[in-house]
Amino acid sequence: MSGPTDVDVVITFKASPKVTLSKQQIKEDAAKAEQQYNRLLSTLNYAGLRAVARRGESLGHLLIFVHCPDNLLKNLARRERHYDFLNGLPTAAPVKSEDEIPPLPPSDRIRLVHTHISAMPADGGLGIHPGSPEWDLVESIMALHDKEFNDRWLHAWTHSKLASVSDATVRDQFGESVALYFAFLKAYTHSLIFPAALGTFYFFFGTPYSPVYSCLLVLWATCFVEWWRVRERIISLGFGSQGSFRVEKRRTEYNPNFSWWQREIRVLGSIPVVLAFVGALVVVLTSTFVFEAFVTRLYTGPGHQYIGLSPTILLALFVPRILAIYQTIAKRLTGWENHAHHSSHVNSLTLKTFVLNSLVGYLPLALSAFLYVPFGEGIMGIVQSWFSDPSEIQVDGKGIWDMDATMVRHKLDPGRLKTQMFAYTVTQQVSNTFMEIGLPYVLRAVDNYRKKKDSPKKKVVFEDEKEKGGQAERQFLEDVRHQASLPEYELFLDYSEMAMQFGYVAVWSTIWPIAPLMAYINNVFELRSDAFKIITHQRRPISVRTDTIGPWLEALTFLTWLAAVINTSLVYLFCPRSQDHCSKPSSIDRVHARLFAVAGTGDIGEDSLSDTVELLKMAALIAFAASHGYLLLRAGIRHLMERAVYKESKVVKDMEREGRSVKESFLKSVSGSPTKEVHGVQEVNTEAFWAHDEGLEEIQRISKEA
Repeated sequence: MSGPTDVDVVITFKASPKVTLSKQQIKEDAAKAEQQYNRLLSTLNYAGLRAVARRGESLGHLLIFVHCPDNLLKNLARRERHYDFLNGLPTAAPVKSEDEIPPLPPSDRIRLVHTHISAMPADGGLGIHPGSPEWDLVESIMALHDKEFNDRWLHAWTHSKLASVSDATVRDQFGESVALYFAFLKAYTHSLIFPAALGTFYFFFGTPYSPVYSCLLVLWATCFVEWWRVRERIISLGFGSQGSFRVEKRRTEYNPNFSWWQREIRVLGSIPVVLAFVGALVVVLTSTFVFEAFVTRLYTGPGHQYIGLSPTILLALFVPRILAIYQTIAKRLTGWENHAHHSSHVNSLTLKTFVLNSLVGYLPLALSAFLYVPFGEGIMGIVQSWFSDPSEIQVDGKGIWDMDATMVRHKLDPGRLKTQMFAYTVTQQVSNTFMEIGLPYVLRAVDNYRKKKDSPKKKVVFEDEKEKGGQAERQFLEDVRHQASLPEYELFLDYSEMAMQFGYVAVWSTIWPIAPLMAYINNVFELRSDAFKIITHQRRPISVRTDTIGPWLEALTFLTWLAAVINTSLVYLFCPRSQDHCSKPSSIDRVHARLFAVAGTGDIGEDSLSDTVELLKMAALIAFAASHGYLLLRAGIRHLMERAVYKESKVVKDMEREGRSVKESFLKSVSGSPTKEVHGVQEVNTEAFWAHDEGLEEIQRISKEA
């Protein structure tokens, strides 16, 4: 970043005493902070880094600016290049001197310095890791935004086409992990054009629950996921990060004394905890759904006009609480599993979190599709029969429950599924955009209002800055303090949003075919809003070397399998009679009618039970067949993508050719001259030795001398 000095990273150091402590305790904490601060500066300076501190946003809060000299940076780059080459990464051959190192992009420079500071001493780092016991006063290690690049980047997104910002541009500024996310988001957005056009056509001109639309939807989802599986490998080859997991540094919290089976036991031990929360969430969501869908519609007693809001209130109270508790426990469980590397740690935590997030998002739709719509009348009739007790509570001579069996059908909402899909694909996406873009402005305005009361104190704290620095330095420090107050950027939230959206499109848009179009429109804005969020409301991301989107690829693969199962089930259950190609289109209507007819008596009847069992068996059989059909389809598409896309890619061919050239040049550089002297002894060239044969000549010489 351009400023009074070149700064690579900033270490935030919190030494502020707590107000509630006694004076003696405050003095002890201040002495501890002074000792740790001196040790921190000594460690940085001894390692060849330049470090200087400035006051932060409050008393005792320090901003330690760190600069890495060019000679040390080149040494770090040369060392990493050697290590990459030895571990098989697609990189150039090791260099003999720092002068041969090409200019580094900003993301690599920041990553090298950050890794040098935070990596464990066993991996060649200084071990200054935020939150570690030895450095408990170090809050974070952050990088500063490049304002000039941010302005150009935002202008490119807002004034150019969808794919105008290259992956290499993002990679050079923010690293491979962020570049892969934007590459994925662009590819996914482009791929949505096909289901958006197809869904729009079927929405206006097609028939609901069309088998053709459902099959094409599953085919599109499978093709996209398998294409991206190959595409991310090609991108990582271009970045030079393929196989980066081989050179990943170990986590500071990792305990190397653990054997592999101990860690595996701990991973297995986390499963019952996850299943317990899944069960609790299923019970809460199902109970709330049944209460809202059936019980509240039959209740006619006091406050019936307000009781319909109670399910929403219950969900707002319990579900976020359960998720918050689970997230805390999931983080502790993942740390308890003792993962050696950050990537495996994040993968484990991501899978744990996505399980419950997807359950919250998809279970209400599943209950509506497979419980409310097909069996709603029968279930409501059964619920009605439960409350048809002559001794029921009455108000003003009337019962508090609607007992008119003929009104049960009218109590159901035929458009419930479409309403839910609209809420998830439109309302929720608009809400997410506001939470990412608009809410930070609101919170910042509130925070600025609160800080106005403390402005006299702040003026006293920083009153000597006018003497120590000029206007440029004061403005620079104020901007750094603002960036230090921002939250760190989390890729998890952005990936989670896109994975959930992919599930709605691939799994559930048979219900509402216009959903892919809504997703496409949202993602066109999402590309811009995510870029705006990073440069405005988040700290600058620290570059992380990676060659994949990680567990999200497996999550997308699972969703494509789920799409095959759910879509075939929906088509079998709800395909209208008018479509002759639908299998047994009247089966669910027959079960539906019989359940409704006997619901008022409380006796389901053998015929109704038989039809219900037959319907469920057939639906399960069709879903089972679709599952195996999907596996065959995926295997065929994966093979085709591997051969047609990956093997024939120009990037792959160029990298293979360059890799051979690098290895040949490296071997030539270490092979030496035809003869060379080692420790004063002349070494014979082996090729010259094997090229000359004296056997025949010696035999012929015997004949001549005889």
